[in-house]
Amino acid sequence: MTKRARFESSCPGVFFLDEHNLDGLKVYLQDQAWLTGEESLLFASKPGEGNMNYTLRVETSTRRMILKQARPWVEKYDDIAAPSERAVVEGRFYQLIEEIPSLQVRMPRLLGFDPHSRLLMLEDVGTGSDYTGLYTGEALTSEELETLINFLITLHTSFLGFNQDGQFSNQAMRQLNHQHIFKIPLDPENGLDLDSITPGLSGSAVELSKDNDYVNAVSELGKLYLQTGNSLLHGDFFPGSWLHSESGPRIIDPEFCFFGPPEFDFGVLVGHLHLSNQSTELIDRTLQAYSASCSDLPKSTKLLQQFAGVEIMRRLIGVAQLPISLGLGWKQELLTQSRRLVCS
Repeated sequence: MTKRARFESSCPGVFFLDEHNLDGLKVYLQDQAWLTGEESLLFASKPGEGNMNYTLRVETSTRRMILKQARPWVEKYDDIAAPSERAVVEGRFYQLIEEIPSLQVRMPRLLGFDPHSRLLMLEDVGTGSDYTGLYTGEALTSEELETLINFLITLHTSFLGFNQDGQFSNQAMRQLNHQHIFKIPLDPENGLDLDSITPGLSGSAVELSKDNDYVNAVSELGKLYLQTGNSLLHGDFFPGSWLHSESGPRIIDPEFCFFGPPEFDFGVLVGHLHLSNQSTELIDRTLQAYSASCSDLPKSTKLLQQFAGVEIMRRLIGVAQLPISLGLGWKQELLTQSRRLVCS
């Protein structure tokens, strides 16, 4: 069954975003009043292979924008079901951060929001690549890191006491993420062929899954992840969610957002600094900045490091693999470091 047929079966009467159906897209944009005056639709193309969602770069006679639709599966792994309601939460996130200019300037502007079709129209922030080149030898500059850190600190402190009334619980997405971060990688029966990625990696994964202290600590961190906290989190703050631009990194894809512990976002950031083999100076700077951030928040560098350790583990032996070019020995060293961080 094609993706269109699957979508129309599960979401009858809902518009299906498709780069090959410009006529249908034109009608949809006109029905939404997202085309202005004499503006005409010229082109639509995929800006890249999205992980979670289907995205199109749309060019009209006057501008370019990004259309992003959440479907009831993970776009990159369409055998994995995912709640399409994530688009609604993401739209609310963009609406909320409009109140904070220093956050808004680092993210695309929300130009249109159709909750029924699980579809967002976003500002096109340019054709710059994401930061996944960090995994193959690129270096993050100290200025870029400062921008990322400042974004997180501002996000985590700007909405303390916000009465979310369940709008950002994002529970279904958290349950999905919880499985892929805290459960599946350490399940000996997960069916992942890690040796096809890096010969010998399966043995390292099995060894880690037999470490009861480690598995129990990861499980406890997973329980904490599912609890509601005081800070608004991005929820997936890794190099694939950062775009290069002339003014520094722009942040995208907050569909995993929720109110939780800021140590989770910072832990993911630190985990990917390790995974991309960045300098210890950048890692130390991140930890220092976290410790010096808002005095209204309780601090736990230990918790941050534990979440970093989990992120390292799940990106090495879980489903969501990274384009890491280094071999088995280096990955084994990182898994050893993951255990040290989680069990410290």
